[in-house]
Order: sequence, then structure tokens, then C-alpha cells
Amino acid sequence: MKAKEIVELTTAEIEQKLKSLKEELFNLRFQLATGQLENTARIREVRKAIARMKTVIRQREIDVNNR
Repeated sequence: MKAKEIVELTTAEIEQKLKSLKEELFNLRFQLATGQLENTARIREVRKAIARMKTVIRQREIDVNNR
């Protein structure tokens, strides 16, 4: 998910997607540990998506506090 797409979402939607991505990351790590993971690049994609969402949430918090 690109940053532009994330910015267009509401904070509640971002938090919901963040929760599902964290669950997916947990499952991917579990699959990696058991040797069942085929696409190891997916772990990096999910981690970056989580970071992007957290960044957008933090930017919104800062904007609210500066008003």
C-alpha cells in the first residue's frame, strides 16, 4: 500500500489495517520459522507498510497538537 493511499484513509481505517498487517506479519514469521514460507519478500513488504501507517498516524497526532 502506497503512502498516498494510506493518507486518504481515516485514522480508524488505518488502525484496523495496521492490526491486520501485524497479524499477517506474525503468521509470516511463524511460517518462516517452520520452513513453510515461500515468498520471503512479503515480510519486508508488510514491515514497510506497517511503518508507513505508523508514520501517517504520528503525523496526524503532531498536526493536531500544533493547531
